[in-house]
Amino acid sequence: MTTVTGKSAAHPALNTRLCKLFGVKYPIVQTGMGYVSDAKLTAATAAAGGLGIIAGGMLSYEELAEAIAYVKDHTDAPFGVNVRANQEDVGKRIDLLIRSGVKVASFALAPKRDLIAKLKDAGLVVVPSIGARRHAEKVAEWGVDAVVVQGGEGGGHTGAVPTSLLLPQVVDAVDIPVIAAGGYFDGRGLVSALAYGADGIAMGTRFMLTSDSPVAQRVKDVYLSKSVNDTVVTLEIDGIPQRVLRAGTIDQLESTRGPQRMLRALRNAVAFQKLSGTSWKNMISEGLEMKKSHELGWRQVVMAANAPMLYRSALVDGNAEVGVMATGQVVGLIDDVPSCAELIDRIVHEAELTLARLGAVDTR
Repeated sequence: MTTVTGKSAAHPALNTRLCKLFGVKYPIVQTGMGYVSDAKLTAATAAAGGLGIIAGGMLSYEELAEAIAYVKDHTDAPFGVNVRANQEDVGKRIDLLIRSGVKVASFALAPKRDLIAKLKDAGLVVVPSIGARRHAEKVAEWGVDAVVVQGGEGGGHTGAVPTSLLLPQVVDAVDIPVIAAGGYFDGRGLVSALAYGADGIAMGTRFMLTSDSPVAQRVKDVYLSKSVNDTVVTLEIDGIPQRVLRAGTIDQLESTRGPQRMLRALRNAVAFQKLSGTSWKNMISEGLEMKKSHELGWRQVVMAANAPMLYRSALVDGNAEVGVMATGQVVGLIDDVPSCAELIDRIVHEAELTLARLGAVDTR
């Protein structure tokens, strides 16, 4: 079992409310990226002093249980699990998190009040991701412990407002800890988020491009070759805006129209149903929930079945030519693949240098 690594102490400005809330050494979060944030990446992040989060949404219940056990076997540091609030067996999964002593439950879509209450009563920290001030205000009123605020620069599902505008809006609107996401990759960014009033940062693309990430090196090389202008926000994956690399099949997806698009989506839905073992009843139920919560048309709901197989092709199977790769614009500023420990130590060191340059007082 690995304990937390890194420096003996960080600058007092880096010891934020987030560190106390999560029980971690540094206010740095590795997001729960589907097919990327596996048990190994989560354990490596946690052992390095950040908060690692298992992406539980694409895992079966049994796979999730195995992932949690792996992390607990490899580090005694706190970690989190990302859960899909609309899954058919979400109650069973929440019971697993409680029974296993998981510290943080994170959500891409806000869970209902009763689920929040159950988690909090069991001592878990509840952290949903939001993309608008009104959403932060709503979940704060429901009793969540913190929020991840992702600006438009971020990868995957994203909005139009950049982090530099969304973050201060949310910080001014809620009293709970705020975690900034979208555009972060180094210590300067961490300090800038703290200056806006955030309590830490969350990173996806930067943690994907580490040696602890399960993504194949040939796919990482595609990411490393891209500039900040090589991403696109598209509706053609699941009908909801997503930021992805301008690579693989994205140009083909955007040029496909009418019956061809629907046929492709249905084919991928069948493939995902067989691969995941998810019942058709549950897939339809989740589709109806997505239609209601995102105000989607039926064409968009059918298209949503595309996403798991398109991402799996690149991120799991290593087929960068035929898959889809979510990314933040920050991909254009990343040029190496360090370990999680090396990355977090570097970010902390850069943050300390930045604070010193700005004349911040170190009271140690």
